[in-house]
Amino acid sequence: MKISEIKQALAEVEAVNFRLPTGEYLPAHFHVTEVGLVNKHFIDCGGVERRETVANFQLWEAGDYDHRLAPLKFLHILDLSKKVLGSEDLDIEVEYQQATIGKFGLVREGNDFVLTPKHTACLAQDACGIPDHSLTLPQLQIAGCTPGGGCC
Repeated sequence: MKISEIKQALAEVEAVNFRLPTGEYLPAHFHVTEVGLVNKHFIDCGGVERRETVANFQLWEAGDYDHRLAPLKFLHILDLSKKVLGSEDLDIEVEYQQATIGKFGLVREGNDFVLTPKHTACLAQDACGIPDHSLTLPQLQIAGCTPGGGCC
């Protein structure tokens, strides 16, 4: 999800609900404690220099059970963050405390904002000698499996 998409969604929803990948909702009294700009400048294992920039939201919960973040208040926080984020329509990543700080992507499903799993990956698989395990149609046919044959 991009900054423009969450702003549009916040203008349409009556409440701000975040849901974990497990389907469990964050407690309604969560806070957005940070909106930041994260620049990552790195070298992958194949020696390619790369850069990544995202908007980062940090979500946190305290014992103030009466707290509720209204959509308009969240929009106000995002407007304040323009000083840091600038005007680029960045992808959003979300941090949320679990056993350790979890990093998530973000999508909208109906009136909910859903935290999506993020995964590590090798960005230079060809340089690392990691085999490509994807099967092409000719490989399937050689193995005796053909389209419409009922084996797949």
